[in-house]
Amino acid sequence: MPRFLLLETVCIFLFSRVPPSLPLQEVHVSRETIGKISVASKMMWCSAAVDILFLLDGSNSVGKGSFERSKHFAITVCDALDISTERVRVGAFQFSSTPHLEFPLDSFSTQQEVKAKIKRMVFKGGRTEMGLALKYLLNRGFPGGRNASVPQILVIVTDGKSQGHVALPAKQLKEKGVTVFAVGVRFPRWEELHALASEPREQHMLLAEQVEDATNGLFSTLSNSAICSSTTPGCRVEAHPCERRTLEVVREFAGNAPCWRGSRRTPAVLAAHCPFYSWKRVFLAHPATCYRTTCPGPCDSQPCQNGGTCVPEGLDGYQCLCPLAFGGEANCAPKLSLECRVDLLFLLDSSAGTTLDGFLRAKAFVKQFVQAVLSEDSRARVGVATYSRELLVAVPVGEYQDVPDLVRSLDGIPFRGGPTLMGSALRQAADRGFGSATRTGQDRPRRVVVLLTESRSEDEVAGPARHARARELLLLGVGSEAVQAELEEITGSPKHVMIYSDPQDLLNQIPELQGKLCSRQRPGCRTQALDLIFMLDTSASVGPENFAQMQSFVRSCALQFEVNPDVTQVGLVVYGGQVQTAFGLDTKPTQAALLRAISQAPYLGGVGSAGTALLHIYDKVMTVQRGARPGVPKAVVVLTGGRGAEDAAVPAQKLRNNGISVLVMGVGPVLSEGLRRLAGPWDSLIHVAAYADLRYHQDMLVEWLCGEAKWPVNLCKPSPCMNEGSCVLQNGSYRCECRDGWEGPHCENRFLRRPR
Repeated sequence: MPRFLLLETVCIFLFSRVPPSLPLQEVHVSRETIGKISVASKMMWCSAAVDILFLLDGSNSVGKGSFERSKHFAITVCDALDISTERVRVGAFQFSSTPHLEFPLDSFSTQQEVKAKIKRMVFKGGRTEMGLALKYLLNRGFPGGRNASVPQILVIVTDGKSQGHVALPAKQLKEKGVTVFAVGVRFPRWEELHALASEPREQHMLLAEQVEDATNGLFSTLSNSAICSSTTPGCRVEAHPCERRTLEVVREFAGNAPCWRGSRRTPAVLAAHCPFYSWKRVFLAHPATCYRTTCPGPCDSQPCQNGGTCVPEGLDGYQCLCPLAFGGEANCAPKLSLECRVDLLFLLDSSAGTTLDGFLRAKAFVKQFVQAVLSEDSRARVGVATYSRELLVAVPVGEYQDVPDLVRSLDGIPFRGGPTLMGSALRQAADRGFGSATRTGQDRPRRVVVLLTESRSEDEVAGPARHARARELLLLGVGSEAVQAELEEITGSPKHVMIYSDPQDLLNQIPELQGKLCSRQRPGCRTQALDLIFMLDTSASVGPENFAQMQSFVRSCALQFEVNPDVTQVGLVVYGGQVQTAFGLDTKPTQAALLRAISQAPYLGGVGSAGTALLHIYDKVMTVQRGARPGVPKAVVVLTGGRGAEDAAVPAQKLRNNGISVLVMGVGPVLSEGLRRLAGPWDSLIHVAAYADLRYHQDMLVEWLCGEAKWPVNLCKPSPCMNEGSCVLQNGSYRCECRDGWEGPHCENRFLRRPR
């Protein structure tokens, strides 16, 4: 009888490639926190009396490449150890078919020697007999160690694929007081690492492939267990959700295929459908909790302003990636300047209640302020006084015009201590803080006292504060939350008080203080709703340099308003050889976005027509369809050198008739007749001698805009009705009467008649 091959089942083995980039352990935190974990791993330092023994897997299942990564992990851990005969001792074993002592714990007494020896370790290869290595340590102890007189730490770096029993000897080692860390390498078998690790097991299981994360995890556990206090002040250990993955080979049913079966009872071969399977490698996820240390970072205080991104650099440095408009300034801050005439006296609390640290913070604030806002052409004069028992004018107002000289003079102001007599200091500051030769009327600049304190006054402040305000002094307060109520009483308004929570937050108050010093807005103007269009002359007669001056002026004005869709909306139109909407009313909902857009506005050149630009605003910009809000005051500010304004009077009147205020800022030594007609009979013209002088007229412009924002408005001007619909006022609201063929609340929908 012929012999037949018996084919029972067809099996196909398909081993899919493992994605090389998929991490075998992943801590579920933000990228910023991962960066902090990495940085903290470099800040850790262990200087306790402790014996640490590395047990490195040198078997074939690990391979030479992963063995080198194990060595790199051990060297990185040693970077954070104070290695000496009295403090941390380090030794190393390699195991494969047999355990091999690389060097005992008492061989080397310096970090450099230990790291060099680990680096020279040679991969052995062979079977994974970890159990033999554990029994060796169980019977003979740590070679060269100090036995149980100091804590003993065993760091096992392995793939967890032992060819013998490891759980029992590991358990016996732990019962003898040895702390065991199980560190995975390559594709570790986590269940074996779980059996090896000390309790709590999740804090003693790590992955050597992620060396900084593993180093952080190891020292975080040592800190929690009080074996070694390795973290710096301010750092903390936190639990994070994480996921560990295991590479497994699984069988999947792939279908049936024709096959042939023989039989011992008959010589026939039978055809049949046989199942076949595919085998592939897959990752199985195991949820876990990872404990890691993070330290306060340079970006925690969010130093980058106006949408800038903070990128840490090293342990305490950072870099701000700034939006285009703010790229030239530190921390993406808008360029600050004191463009108003002001005599400014900083009044620093030098009493025992504020303490030396608080006094030094106040001095640092003043130094950074003058460096940030004062320039050669600044019209501000600055002085500094301190108080405790009495007032001491350390730097008279206006004594230093050179900023470096002023900063150097601040360094020499001493801390005095003593009682906190703030009321007495306010009265003395009002009487003699600005010198004896006080000018009056229009010739006198604004006089401001900025009070910096962290402690409550020990004398009465209400009377002296009224005395100071009666002498036309503006009082501003900068302090901690503990003195907020008292500062509000002194200054007379919560709007004149700036509160900080920490030293960095104090420095963040500099832009706000700058705005309060030069702002003469009417009360409530920042929160008054307003739709505002700036119209800039960018014709060839202006030139790119003067256009840059206009951009800077508009940015400075924009800082005076609360920019958001519910309060102030700002748009920008430029005109030259053509008219262009740089951005509309509803396109820049935040101040940062607005400032960037102003800086990016184009210079057009050519011959400009102010009349054409005003008609463009009437038809295509200041409309409900383009973001104008019914019931909100509306204004257009025209900045021009005067050329091309001859045709603008009628379009300007058209805007005014539609409920839109128009202000003209004419630049040049002489105003043209066309500009005077454009401004109309109303007080709506500001004459500026040169583009460089625009900044000196900001207060006047803001005051005019705030005044216009308070006028009552007509809900039907400009008309909210589209497609030539008619707006009808009705009971404090309005309705739209639509022409034939249109419907909807604003006549926005075409009405299609159905055929009968």
